[in-house]
Amino acid sequence: MELRTIGYFVAVADAGSVSAATQVTHVTQPSLSRQLRQLEKELGLELFTRRDGRLVLTPAGRQFLPAARELLGRAAATRAAAAHTRAGGLPTLTVAAPTVTLNDVVAPFFATWHADDPMPRVQALDAADEYGALERGADLVIGTRPPPSALARTRVAALPVSAYVRADHPLAGRGRVPLPELLDHELLVPTPDSHARRALDAAVERAGLPVRRVEFSSSHVAQSVAAAGRGVAVVSDDPRYGLEQLTIGIEDGAMLRIVLHAAWQPHHHGADQLAALAGRLRAFVRDRYATS
Repeated sequence: MELRTIGYFVAVADAGSVSAATQVTHVTQPSLSRQLRQLEKELGLELFTRRDGRLVLTPAGRQFLPAARELLGRAAATRAAAAHTRAGGLPTLTVAAPTVTLNDVVAPFFATWHADDPMPRVQALDAADEYGALERGADLVIGTRPPPSALARTRVAALPVSAYVRADHPLAGRGRVPLPELLDHELLVPTPDSHARRALDAAVERAGLPVRRVEFSSSHVAQSVAAAGRGVAVVSDDPRYGLEQLTIGIEDGAMLRIVLHAAWQPHHHGADQLAALAGRLRAFVRDRYATS
């Protein structure tokens, strides 16, 4: 049973005769009649009866007609979706990113999207294999390691890894704290698989200084414990619980930070749209965080 034959059936049902349907289908009357007989044979149904020189739908034909129309409608929608895909359109977009980045960067970015943007989806990123997410269904990855050269990519932003303290903490009001001075305090940190923790550990190792730290699986919890006065939270989240945010100074006057990169497959059918969305994300982060 072919879609074309189903279309002939609907055309004849609407026109009321084979001869009238030939004007719509551009198929000869003998061929159209033959196609209808073949359809009835395949379905095991009599679809038309002749009355006063016209073809009239049988009860079985009337029952089958809505299903035939639905099938043709779905086929048309499928063809339209394929054409949209060929043109580089993205009806949906799956973004993979670290959990903190999803919460503090990607989700607020999605809130600025318009009705003609893709329907967004998200994937939590495997820190050990960031860009492998592109092989597991993600269209766009927001990672912290430089992407492989084989991928299309752009730098999104450099975001601070911050120290968070209560207003009555000795470091409060400073705006910026040098790493050696920060390490005089007990640090409340995320687990080693987080990007903020990796950046902190690398800076501490370069400085060759001792560190006292307590690990938390959730950076939100680290901030909540800091709000209870039990230490200094060092995370890359937005501030919570009324804490004060301090940048962390490291060597050569730089500040501790993580760099976000956007990457996608260069041969993705929506590569141009992905590049445009990555550019919009870069502008959004620049405006939201006033950073490069």
